[in-house]
Amino acid sequence: METAFIEQMGFIMGDWIPKDASIAVAVGGRYVYFKAGAHDLQILKGEKVQEGSIAELAYKEGERVEKLVEESVLGSAYYGIGYPVDIKGQSAVIVVILPQDFLIRSKQPLRFLTGKLEDNWRPVKIDQVSHIESSQKKTWFYADEETYCAIHTLKNLRYQLPDYFLPVHRSYIVNINYIEEIARDVSSNYVLTMKDGSLLPVSQNYAASIRERLGF
Repeated sequence: METAFIEQMGFIMGDWIPKDASIAVAVGGRYVYFKAGAHDLQILKGEKVQEGSIAELAYKEGERVEKLVEESVLGSAYYGIGYPVDIKGQSAVIVVILPQDFLIRSKQPLRFLTGKLEDNWRPVKIDQVSHIESSQKKTWFYADEETYCAIHTLKNLRYQLPDYFLPVHRSYIVNINYIEEIARDVSSNYVLTMKDGSLLPVSQNYAASIRERLGF
């Protein structure tokens, strides 16, 4: 299997593989190889390929697949590239696993957001935005005590914002500079008080990363 794997790597080398990438190989619907990079999904040998994963999509479509996969699939969001291959006559997939921010690392972050206020559209400097919310299938951002509706999705904005924006919940991204304080509620979950008085919940999925990022 190792020899076959090395031979198939030539197929991948047509694309650029960052040094921090993880590589997984699945044969017959189960993983047979995993080399962890900076973004370790902790895939185990013999583990079944999950529905919705890059490996499963590459199997199903029979062609190169490249997309962002949500954290609900493997427990952590990741950007993956899947290549269907043949290993000793068996249908297989090689997957390159990259951090979720892979696509925007080389891009300049947004400098402003344009939002709709009543019947007019206004560009707002990004550093004036205190937080962004997804609610009722729309995206809202808050700046200077005004509420704007934006055409972007929260998922797409998450990877285009400056590094002082922090996702704290699947429905909220906050500007660190506008956090007044961090406390716990009756359930011992973190709650952010923003400088405009807004109280925003912190999801347990983000609690550890917030503590690490903010240093407490």
